[in-house]
Amino acid sequence: MDKKILDSEFQNFIIDNIDKDVAKLALQKNPFPEIPWLEILNQIAAKSKAKEKLPTFFNTPHIIFPNKISVEQSSSEKTAWYKSTLISGNTIIDLTGGFGVDDFYFSKKVKQVIHCEINNKLSEIVEHNFDILNASNIQCIAGDSLDVLEKGNKKYDWIYIDPSRRNDAKGKVFMLKDCLPNVPELLDFYFSHTENILIKTAPILDISAGLSELSNVKYIHVVAIDNEVKELLWELSKDFKGSPIIKTINFNKGNLDRFDFELPTNGDNARFGLPKKYLYEPNSAIMKSGGFDEICSKYNIDKLHPHSHLYTTDKIIEFPGRVFEIEKIIPYNKTELKIYLENKKANITTRNFPDTVEIIRKKWKIKDGGNMYCFFTTDTNNHKIVLICAKIN
Repeated sequence: MDKKILDSEFQNFIIDNIDKDVAKLALQKNPFPEIPWLEILNQIAAKSKAKEKLPTFFNTPHIIFPNKISVEQSSSEKTAWYKSTLISGNTIIDLTGGFGVDDFYFSKKVKQVIHCEINNKLSEIVEHNFDILNASNIQCIAGDSLDVLEKGNKKYDWIYIDPSRRNDAKGKVFMLKDCLPNVPELLDFYFSHTENILIKTAPILDISAGLSELSNVKYIHVVAIDNEVKELLWELSKDFKGSPIIKTINFNKGNLDRFDFELPTNGDNARFGLPKKYLYEPNSAIMKSGGFDEICSKYNIDKLHPHSHLYTTDKIIEFPGRVFEIEKIIPYNKTELKIYLENKKANITTRNFPDTVEIIRKKWKIKDGGNMYCFFTTDTNNHKIVLICAKIN
């Protein structure tokens, strides 16, 4: 790590070029010949990536950023804060430390955090940043976390793991056994050092696949920001043998939408009905969770079809997702579509429908945008219908 990049002149240059096109900057002459131009460009690109995702790191002077990929792969501060609410006790060891955003938030909840990072340069950068952030209860260890666990022979209140997919696993179905570290293979070893494990995975991992590889899963957290699922969190407890509970969380314009249910789901909670006055579309965290039938009993609400995942009521309710007022229900046929939608502007969503949005737009010459929202779906009588709606929230 080159300490020269901490000089005020250099730091001001980075700030002045935030959000600039790095490809165009690369064509310019390096104003700091003592520092490699690629290193300078990386600081600009990585810090620009952190502007919205990592505001504390972005706004703190003298923070050094690793390569842009490390910033892209790191947790956001919002999801890191959420993870910190799940842990308690005195000690946590992070076996896959990375840029350390999660550990910074863990340090606010426990007395000691161990940050393990196999990349020596990244470990050095993170240690510097924790010093700048006054996170004095985090210890950075450069090296293989397996060695740290084996040689340390200690017990921790929590182990945290963010496995990364191996390069040779490209193109395969995402399984935890294809990641480093191989958590399913090492689970017994980890439990010899802790009673509690928290695992972060990418949202592409299928929940049923994760459950087939892991044991002792107490909670699964599906975490979304602004209706985009960012990560799955697997909370494991050594002595837990029951059915896991899925917790869905969506950070939505300053609010935190939550919906919880217990696995397995068996369909007993499902109830169906034809479209009424209001239409509800669950947020992406619920869609990922698969808790479609449990919504019916939780919100006293009807489902349009077993596979449509749209809901309806006569009276408006608070709901974790998008809410619409149904203005018209039309059958999916040429006559009705020509009257109401051909050559119009509309936002189109398909749920349990044979045609894609692209095909529908092309077939009926529907432009994107406007204030009209159209759901192409299937009702409980297996009829193809179009719901023309106005968005409420």
